[in-house]
Amino acid sequence: MQHAMVQQMIEQQVLRAAAEMENQIDSQLHQLENMDDDDLERLRQRRVEEMKRLQKKRQEWAQKGHGEYNEVEEKEFFKEIKGEERLVCHFYRNSLPCKVIDQHLAVLAAKHLETKFLRVHAEKAPFLTERLKIWMLPTLAVIKHEKTTDYIVGLDELGGSEDFSTEVLAARLAAAGAIFEDAVAAPKQAAAQVQQRTMRHGGKKRTESDEDSDFD
Repeated sequence: MQHAMVQQMIEQQVLRAAAEMENQIDSQLHQLENMDDDDLERLRQRRVEEMKRLQKKRQEWAQKGHGEYNEVEEKEFFKEIKGEERLVCHFYRNSLPCKVIDQHLAVLAAKHLETKFLRVHAEKAPFLTERLKIWMLPTLAVIKHEKTTDYIVGLDELGGSEDFSTEVLAARLAAAGAIFEDAVAAPKQAAAQVQQRTMRHGGKKRTESDEDSDFD
């Protein structure tokens, strides 16, 4: 039953995205049909500027460790989240479900350069686990602008077993606003290096009032 609900959620998101894309394409085609040379040149210039802004963003994200999936200690955690727009942190222990989550997050980290991905050994981070009320492992904490906004607790939301796909986890993170539906991927060469490299050291919703005191 849970797996069917997850599958239905993914199908609905795919259909919605396809409909939105179709509408965008229709709108763009209509605009192109009514453009003169000057309009097309302005459009080209806007595209060039957008590409430049994206490239600058890529460089900023890469300098901050985006594109990789790294482990941090408790004392490093607060430095890592500072100034981050979107961050996903896996609180784990040495177990099969946590190892499966690790595999998927390593893939998503390379694909979604817009988000920082971290892992923290929960048993070595008692202050953080108490502060964030981590009670089951694995738990993924979604953090935006240094505030925890969502949790994925255990595997129930991902189908209830370890055989879920990366796409299932990606859909859940996209629904939480943790990643973009259209990935801002790292360059292919860098992404391949990240996936081949071993890591360096090795759902409930929340209300606005819940967020205020997480890391203050």
